[in-house]
Amino acid sequence: MQINRISKEYLVFILFPLALFYWGLIYWRNLFYHFGFFVTRSLPCPVISVGNISMGGTGKTPFVEYITKYLQSRGIRVGIVSRGYGRKTTGTVIVTDGKTKPKLWQDVGDEPFMLAHNLNNVPIVVDELRYRGGMVLVKKFKLDIIILDDGFQHRALYRNLDIVLINSKDTIQNQKLLPYGSLREPWYHLSRSDILVLTKINIHKPPGLLIRKMKETGLPIIKNTIKLDKTFRSITNDQIYLKNIKNCKIYIFSAIGDPEGFIASLNQTKMIICGEKIFPDHHNYNRLDIKKIEQMAKANGADYLITTEKDLIKLSGFKFNIPLYAVKIRLEFHPKSKLEHYLQPFL
Repeated sequence: MQINRISKEYLVFILFPLALFYWGLIYWRNLFYHFGFFVTRSLPCPVISVGNISMGGTGKTPFVEYITKYLQSRGIRVGIVSRGYGRKTTGTVIVTDGKTKPKLWQDVGDEPFMLAHNLNNVPIVVDELRYRGGMVLVKKFKLDIIILDDGFQHRALYRNLDIVLINSKDTIQNQKLLPYGSLREPWYHLSRSDILVLTKINIHKPPGLLIRKMKETGLPIIKNTIKLDKTFRSITNDQIYLKNIKNCKIYIFSAIGDPEGFIASLNQTKMIICGEKIFPDHHNYNRLDIKKIEQMAKANGADYLITTEKDLIKLSGFKFNIPLYAVKIRLEFHPKSKLEHYLQPFL
């Protein structure tokens, strides 16, 4: 206990000055945007930004998919621009024209790759310069609106609606700046946003401090819950019904921003979790990883391997001896009418 306490104090001694330095960079960067030294440019069509203020795990990708499908269902032509985190390419890359699906996730990033396969008739571009990527979308495709994925910190592109997602599991420690905590920006920068969405409230009970800080912003607050889809999908697109594997032993693994939420959602089913392996977010799996996963699963008597949609797309090149399936989540909003109210001007 004494050693752990000393280690934590030493870690704070190192990380706190780094957090101060990071704060300085953010402060001056935002100040330059505020006074016009850094330019914010607009696209010829409206832009909705979906982002967060903390590192990973807020559920941005499912949210982007949800509002894209909602707008499409109202006859709106939607495009998506993303940075493409973790990709091996640089510059502007067209992930999909809305019809042709990408073959290598490494070229575009795991999340844009997943969106391309889950959405139809939605062109997607990845570009570290989102304005440039957005202009490619506008010029090549007739779009009514563009969704900016993970856009809150990317102030170089003007947005007509700024939605910020906050994970309901965030604690007091999370409310400190990187690398001391998990905040990408100070909390008061939420004043730039239009709507706050508190995510996964049925998986994590939000701390009272978090609720209070959100209310103090004076911004509209929408909550969402996540539920598992009734079917799980394999690499070959075979499906299995959740009801058919209840009471079975499963070994789970993931490389996402909120693995605790993934585990908690599976705990709400009647499946028996016999073991788990957590990798860092966006982890690129190798053969040794797969070998260890299967060894542990076999040792624990697992009937199935269960992972996430985001992980499944990175596993197509591997052979599994234990049946592997991925869960898909569905989002529900409370109140749904409030979210629809803020999307109404774009219909």
